[in-house]
Amino acid sequence: MLPLIITLLIIAIVIAILAFFAWKYPRPFVRAIFRPILGTFYRGRTVGLENLPTEGGVMLVSNHVSWIDGILILWLLPRNVRFVVDGGNFKSKLGDYLGRAFDTIYMMGGPKAIGRALRSAREGLNNGDVIGIFAEGTITRTGQLQAFKPGMTKILQKTTAQVVPVYLEGIWGSIFSFSGGRFFKKWPTQFRRTITLYIGEPLPPETPISTIRTRVQALGSQAQIDNRRQFPVLARRVLKGWRRRGKRLQAADTLGVEVGGRSLLMRTLALRRCLRREVFTDDEQFIGVLLPPSVAAVAVNVALAADRRVSANLNYTVTSDVMNHCIHDVGVKHVLTSDRFMEKLDLDLDAEIVSLDKLKEKVSTLDKVIAALQATVVPAWLLDRILGLHKVQSDDLLTVIFTSGSTGMPKGVLLSNANVSHNVDAVGRAIRLDQEDVVIGVLPFFHSFGYAVTLWAAQTLGPAGVYHFNPLDSKQIGKLAEKYKATVLLGTPTFIRGYLRRVTEEQFKTLDVVVVGAEKMPIDLFDAFEKKFGVRPVEGYGTTEMSPLVSVNIPMSRSLAKYQPDRVEGSVGRPLPGISAKIISPDDGTELSTGEDGMLMVTGPNVMRGYAGQKELTEKAVVNGWYSTGDIAHIDADGFLHITGRLSRFSKIGGEMVPHLKIEEEIGKILCEGDEDDQLRACVTAVPDEKKGERIIVLHTPTSRSIDDIRDGLRAAGLPNLFVPANDSFIEVDAIPLLGTGKLDLKGAKDLALCQTAKA
Repeated sequence: MLPLIITLLIIAIVIAILAFFAWKYPRPFVRAIFRPILGTFYRGRTVGLENLPTEGGVMLVSNHVSWIDGILILWLLPRNVRFVVDGGNFKSKLGDYLGRAFDTIYMMGGPKAIGRALRSAREGLNNGDVIGIFAEGTITRTGQLQAFKPGMTKILQKTTAQVVPVYLEGIWGSIFSFSGGRFFKKWPTQFRRTITLYIGEPLPPETPISTIRTRVQALGSQAQIDNRRQFPVLARRVLKGWRRRGKRLQAADTLGVEVGGRSLLMRTLALRRCLRREVFTDDEQFIGVLLPPSVAAVAVNVALAADRRVSANLNYTVTSDVMNHCIHDVGVKHVLTSDRFMEKLDLDLDAEIVSLDKLKEKVSTLDKVIAALQATVVPAWLLDRILGLHKVQSDDLLTVIFTSGSTGMPKGVLLSNANVSHNVDAVGRAIRLDQEDVVIGVLPFFHSFGYAVTLWAAQTLGPAGVYHFNPLDSKQIGKLAEKYKATVLLGTPTFIRGYLRRVTEEQFKTLDVVVVGAEKMPIDLFDAFEKKFGVRPVEGYGTTEMSPLVSVNIPMSRSLAKYQPDRVEGSVGRPLPGISAKIISPDDGTELSTGEDGMLMVTGPNVMRGYAGQKELTEKAVVNGWYSTGDIAHIDADGFLHITGRLSRFSKIGGEMVPHLKIEEEIGKILCEGDEDDQLRACVTAVPDEKKGERIIVLHTPTSRSIDDIRDGLRAAGLPNLFVPANDSFIEVDAIPLLGTGKLDLKGAKDLALCQTAKA
């Protein structure tokens, strides 16, 4: 009996001592408990700790990804951080105790309570405390950095505190984040995930909010660049996805081919074996692909990736000279194509043509048996080793995509597995594609958007892909959409105009997401498409050099926004997770503030490896990891990008920058007024001028409107006289030069203008 009493007494004393320490010294007590718990479930890293001042007032500005961001930051920093938080989340006794342990500042409802919280935070800074804020005001639903609330400027008033931007990386995907569309009610995707806190250089208290946000966003980009090895190998991911898909439709095309996931997997593995045996040498790296969007093109590209080759999808809308330039640029020896497709093209190529039709006959029974076993019996981990996919590194090349050549000869853009894999992951977060989706793939795979999204994203994120070779063939696309109940359509305004006119409401009735890019979307086209089909398109933005997607507005049907907008019409959306954008002056490179037009610079793990064989051009385009897009843009107060035009689409006349796109838009409105014609009616370019340096030229298709009417319409629209072209600057042409992707052929337009003005 006595030993039991002594034991109970000891336990009581220990509990009393712990209770005393918990009450008297709550902060070290809580830290002592949480450190081993957090260390069990997470690995913690801090990068840039030297940037955190060891004393004095500091405002810590962080992104907000999960419910436990504050706890993690306290765990990773040596100094205590007094967070300004929503007091409604700390009403429980435990929450209140934890908040008091770290001198948390509660922001309750009502102007007076908010004012008190802001004053407390300001006093804390003046007393030398570290004050932490989550400037977005809410947890991100997509991983994108949202707009920063202005409260921080009020806290910083009359202080000398330094502002330190920080970025918490690695918590997205945990049960505490909104990954998967919900908090808590999901299985964690990994155990002992690594949480890294990136700390930026201190900024003075008068730093604009937009600059602080850019610094936080840039830290996020650096975090994902550093952790790019975590992006999945796309070939491995797609092979696993096809196996899980089983007999469900995975891909179809207008040639009548329909395949389930496992069937497509077997075909692709058999094709890979045959190509290795019959065509390729061991050291052959770049393989040309000359195929329209189709099931065959999907299989070929995945087979090349699974064989650790680099695909070079060739633009079949260009001349032999341009295509041979691309072939020589990267050293392509073999071009994979089909006899039926080559018959439609008038090409003379400097490479060996490999007919997939003839190669099909060389696929042996053994190839098929081995492919069937690999697709159904061999464990995924073993298949990775058989194919050598376990050797693929994040920086290994996946593809080379040639630029459109709209301003000159195409350049080969080298994209790594991590480049494209990041884009696929970002599309998954923003658009939330799943197994119920069917993507209409009309963008060619030689186009970066077509390659990354309609090929890899559609084939890895769960949807089925349905492909057609001609994006302008509206009637056939309408039939495909109706037959397969398409939910997602990606295109350009040029294509959308055709669909609006020739596709019936019934054919597009299942569409849920429509994303457009490549050129600015007129507001009337938004309205007309929504009125007819019941779904409003959203705009996105990208460049080949960025693999390609940079930003996108979130479609209304896929929106998870709460408290903050995730789409702004007229913009091209916020940068995707891991991507950072800033605007600099084209003249001196200084960073510009909110709403100011300048050169758009972008960085992130999706920045290209470089231009093939053009080191100097690469170094000019990518400086310190930031890619100069050549586009003039501004960022609004909510962090949305607005593209004004390309630098090459401005003319300096009389010392003023004259925007081609603005003039082009107004002329388009005048020419298309009351007209249902879906074709591009006019484009603006420029030719040299001895007196003014440049002269604006308008190329336009035949119209009943007089030149004087058009000029009067431009003035009525509020354009300055300097922006109104002269009478002799309007040139009638049969058609506006377009590229195969539907984009305006800027070089073709300029050459045509030079030719016509030389004749005058």
